[in-house]
Amino acid sequence: MENLNYTAAHNAFRDQIRKFLKSEVIPYANQWEKDKITPREIWRKMGKNGFLCPTIPKEYGGQGLDFLYSVIIAQEMAKTNESGLITPLHSDIIVPYVSAYGSEEQKKKYLPGCVSGDIIMAVAMTEPDAGSDLAGMTTTAVEEGDEIILNGSKTFISNGINCDLAVVAAKDPAVENPHKAISLYLVEKDTKGFQKGNKLNKMGMHSQDTAELFFTKCRIPKANLLGKKGEGFIMLMSKLQQERLVTAIMGISAAEHILAQTLLYCKNTLICGKPISKSQVNQFSLAEMATEVKIGRVFVDKLISDHMEGLNIMKETSMAKYWITDLTKKVSNQCLDLYGQFATLEKYPIIRNWRDTRVMTIFAGTNEIMKGIIAKSMGL
Repeated sequence: MENLNYTAAHNAFRDQIRKFLKSEVIPYANQWEKDKITPREIWRKMGKNGFLCPTIPKEYGGQGLDFLYSVIIAQEMAKTNESGLITPLHSDIIVPYVSAYGSEEQKKKYLPGCVSGDIIMAVAMTEPDAGSDLAGMTTTAVEEGDEIILNGSKTFISNGINCDLAVVAAKDPAVENPHKAISLYLVEKDTKGFQKGNKLNKMGMHSQDTAELFFTKCRIPKANLLGKKGEGFIMLMSKLQQERLVTAIMGISAAEHILAQTLLYCKNTLICGKPISKSQVNQFSLAEMATEVKIGRVFVDKLISDHMEGLNIMKETSMAKYWITDLTKKVSNQCLDLYGQFATLEKYPIIRNWRDTRVMTIFAGTNEIMKGIIAKSMGL
């Protein structure tokens, strides 16, 4: 963390969220895992204590803080062994669509609730037959008088059950160019024709309410158009830099936490009267992981600094998203091996960490997509 300019205020904020997570999240993580959802009340507690949307301007109920506060939240959340409460998705990936592209009326209506935790947001892009290929989506938006009629379905939508407001990507079927046909719309949870499907039963992140969303003759007012019509694809692309950076921050923070837990385990667990950490092969494995994680931290911190300066680092954040999440998967795999037979027992967090981090190479754009973007930027 010495690579970034954390102030005394940043450090005090870190202490505050650590104490909060210790008392309000960590003791309940196992229960939320069993419940397969996080309670809405924890969102309100996060909001009340200033841990949601810290960068939102004060005139919309936020604190107007810099991006490092979001970084601190993501880092500390990674240490809780509770990955379902992914508030960085809400605060730093979805809500920025409203703060950047929303009308003044939309900002005043929705942002204070996003900050307080009374409004939980989701972004609905992925479809059963269109994941990373956004241009291939089939959900339609047709104007009729003063309304817009949405028809289609979305899947793998994080916060799908808990969400109060969704940013929905849909296309105008009358526009031939798929990249100019897409627009973004704000859909409230009680809108007629908007139905939440079942929560998906996933390999990991059990407490994350990932669900299907259905839109059947769903009528919303034209005022719910987010930004300009036909610019949805551009808007989505413009926010990918921060989305991929946030994913990399979450990934490297998870890798650091998993490694730290495993190091303690190896030092304190005896095999044939000696700590596991005294085996040379285990020492080398830990040393290699520590080196790569350190390299990853330096890379991510540099991108955080560049991002805060407003630099265009789309290629670099694509590199970070792919390399860091691959590293996180590798670290969780190797650490699981170091636990030996105890890796079969659910009481050890490493098992949940291994399950939960596996999906990171897939969401926010698969790592294969990231490699394609990097290759294109190289003129290949």
